[in-house]
Formats: sequence, C-alpha cells, structure tokens
Amino acid sequence: MNEQRAMIEETCDRLFAAHLDEETFRSAEAGEFPQDLWAAITESGLDRILVSEDQGGSGLGWQDAEVVLRSAAPVPLAETIAAGWLLGQAGMDVPDGIITLAGPEMARVPWARAAGHMLVSGVDDALVCVSLDDAEITWDRNIGRDPRDVVVLDGVETTHERMDRVRAAGALARSCQMAGAVSAVLDLCVTYANERVQFGRPIGRFQAIQQQLAVMAGEAAAAGVAAQDACRIVDAGGDLVAAAAAAKIRTGEAAGKAANIAHQVHGAIGFTDEYRLHHLTRRLWAWRSEFGAESAWAAMLGRLVAARGAKNLWPDLTG
Repeated sequence: MNEQRAMIEETCDRLFAAHLDEETFRSAEAGEFPQDLWAAITESGLDRILVSEDQGGSGLGWQDAEVVLRSAAPVPLAETIAAGWLLGQAGMDVPDGIITLAGPEMARVPWARAAGHMLVSGVDDALVCVSLDDAEITWDRNIGRDPRDVVVLDGVETTHERMDRVRAAGALARSCQMAGAVSAVLDLCVTYANERVQFGRPIGRFQAIQQQLAVMAGEAAAAGVAAQDACRIVDAGGDLVAAAAAAKIRTGEAAGKAANIAHQVHGAIGFTDEYRLHHLTRRLWAWRSEFGAESAWAAMLGRLVAARGAKNLWPDLTG
C-alpha cells in the first residue's frame, strides 16, 4: 500500500470509528438513515473519490476507492462512488448528493428512497442519469436490511444487455465491499476463537477450529487480491466488464464460504442482535447476488474468453 492509500485508510478508520457503531447498524436496519455518518462521509469527500477535481472530487482511482469501499457501512457509499466514476468516464456532469445504480427493470434499487438521482444503462449502453424527485418509489429491503426499492419512471428506455457498464461498475464496487467484509468476519472469528473457552481451553486451540480459520484466511486473502487486481486493471484502462466479472466471481465465492464458517465457529451467538457478526454476514449473502451473481458473471466471462480465441487464453490467464 502506497502512502496515499495509507492516508485514505487512516481517514476511513477514524471516520468509521467515530460514526459507525452497533447502534448505527441497528437504527439503519430499522429504517432510519444514518445522517451523521453520511454527513461525515460527504464532508471528507470520500463519496466523490472517483470524481475529477474539475467537478469537485478527488480525482483518484479505483485502487484508492477500494480502501474506502472495504467498509460495510449501511449507507449508499458504493453506489455513489461507482456512479460518479461512470458519469465522469462518459464526460457527464456529476450531480451533488446520493446517486444510486439500477438494472433495466429498476427493481430492488439500492437506497432509491434516499437518492436524488439514479443511473441506468439506456439503449446501446448509453448512460442515463435521472432525477428521482418525481419517481414512484416502493420501499423494500434485502436480507441485510438495507433499502432495495422499486422505482417507476416514465419516459426512460433501458437496455437489457446481460451485463452493461452500470452493472459492471456496481459489481466491482460490491466486490470491494465483500472483500472488506470477509476480512472483518475473519477478525471477529479469530478474536472469538481465542476468547471463547470450552473444555478448559480456548476453542481456537482445537484443530478443527484452526482448520476452519485457515480456510477462511485463505478466502479472505483471495478475495482481497481479486478485488484489488480488478481495480488495478480498470485504473490501467483495461476491460471493466472482464475485471468486474473475475472479481465478483471470486469475492462472491469467498463471501459464501466465510459466512458459513463464521457461523459454525460462533454458534448461536453469531445471530444475536447485539453481536456484529450477522450485520456482516447478512450483507455478504445479499451482495453476492446484487449486480449479478457468480453464475451470471461466470457465463459472461466465458463468452468474453471464447470470443478472444485460443491464442489469447494463456496470455489472459497470466497477464
């Protein structure tokens, strides 16, 4: 990690330590938007980290944004960051406030109730940024208890391509979030295994638990590398869809394995409302399917590889 990213990480650590606690999670899951947390984020400029300096942003890259996105904060930070980048890439103005991302059906839209604008892919993968002031929004939520709303708009024609740029950017952002959440889950498990005493010793000394934690550590490392490498590829001008596909597949697999192991290690306490674990694992389960599940991205990646031909397979795998 270079000096700039270390500074971003330090900023994030201070901000989330001050504004993100269990009460914030509980109130957000009860339907109350965490205004203090979001105000601190916007004041720090983290929500516009990928927006150019000309438009009031930081002008940084996905590798820097990955540090920010590793948090599991119950706010539309990932969506706003990804939307700002997409609009900037298209040479469009980036509106102030919360921007969300939507698929063509505009169902289960993240944080639509709190957003001022929504980004969708129009005909021929053209970006369409629409105001939600006059939209009809039906509230809903996912298993992580984050808002996932249905939006009805007149006069917006969307694309039904399998994986457009909006979904690819959303998938990349979710990959970064999942990598961070898997790492946080691992930390909780290691701490719990060293503190929970059973049969006269910490359960972390039992070989079966050690094996499970070792598997989870491997998954956390793989997820982190997958997300970071995808961000590096996109920053270098590489294929967004291919990079997002690889990252979403690998981080999604890691999310499923890590969540399962974590609840096996913790037992019943992992589901208690007062304990943080389920705030992370429920989001991991939700994020796996959002902006395309592993199976959808695997099919897309297979088509991309096949289209490039046999002569490019090995260079693509090792490049």
